[in-house]
Amino acid sequence: QVQLVESGGGLVQAGGSLRLSCAASGRTFSNYAMGWFRQAPGKDREFVACISRSGSSTYYLDSVKGRFTIGRDNAKNTAHLQMNSLKPEDTAVYYCAGSSSRKLTPRRNDEYNFWGQGTQVTVSS
Repeated sequence: QVQLVESGGGLVQAGGSLRLSCAASGRTFSNYAMGWFRQAPGKDREFVACISRSGSSTYYLDSVKGRFTIGRDNAKNTAHLQMNSLKPEDTAVYYCAGSSSRKLTPRRNDEYNFWGQGTQVTVSS
């Protein structure tokens, strides 16, 4: 098992920035691709970004490209999501997740084995 704990959420004005962090414990962190998902009220959980095991490959939801950056530090067992130029439509609970899929950059919910508890991000207009 891998335990994931997110932090860094909060309330920010439109145009502002937040950095979400994900701390992992348990099995070898570098064995897993890491992803960020989000769920807004009344909506399904959606993929936001993912990063390969080594960190060399990333993939983003179109609406966050150029604004969000995913990264990881395998030596520290952490992943992060830097969010800039935030918009009200980015408001959601954000989840960190780990995947043992053979895919380099998995993007589906069902490809992820471990999930954090979520952290709220609220962007005011």
